[in-house]
Amino acid sequence: MGTRFSYTPRGVCSRQINVELDGDIIEHVDFVGGCNGNLKAIGKLVQGKSVEEVAALLEGNTCGPRPTSCTDQMVKALRAARAAQ
Repeated sequence: MGTRFSYTPRGVCSRQINVELDGDIIEHVDFVGGCNGNLKAIGKLVQGKSVEEVAALLEGNTCGPRPTSCTDQMVKALRAARAAQ
């Protein structure tokens, strides 16, 4: 069982991002609010990958006119979770 962490995203529809890490490896990600089906899929796609591998793909991703997105906020959540270990 890894380290669990909850993050409150800013500027997006999701209200909370829950992550579980084992060192630098993502064990689980789930979102509260936002685009349910898409965010469930994102959680499955990032499982087993490293924080930096996911960050390289998704950091800076935007949503419409917003300067951020749920995946960009997830990267912030993952890095915050790693720093809190």
